[in-house]
Amino acid sequence: MARHDFDPATVQPDGRPAAKATLFNAAGEGPWRGSVPGLDLQGPVTVLAYGTDEIGVGPRLHVHPYDETFIVVAGHGRFFVGETVIDAAAGEIVLGPAGVPHKFENLGPGRLQTIDIHHSRTWIQTDLEEIA
Repeated sequence: MARHDFDPATVQPDGRPAAKATLFNAAGEGPWRGSVPGLDLQGPVTVLAYGTDEIGVGPRLHVHPYDETFIVVAGHGRFFVGETVIDAAAGEIVLGPAGVPHKFENLGPGRLQTIDIHHSRTWIQTDLEEIA
């Protein structure tokens, strides 16, 4: 299906060059595989890669002053966003709105792998619970 949502003549490039950065080393260890601040690419978002093979494990409860979008790349996760609980599987996306505390965990079986998009040029976070 061809798309024609806008007239390209109405948008002028802002002069930024195309850019590239490494998000993670595919052979790397640990759940936090890497992050790329939007500042490094002169872009509007910061991107993180997270993954774990441990069932029931995930980032602790935290909050951001901006939206965060979670893309489930592999596995099954349970997302706690404010008072809402959302189960999501590979290919699904979850939104954590600005100012709403959130966390997620691996439901299994197998690995949970996410790409987390912080709608900010830098990663800004306040943790609301300690590591157990």
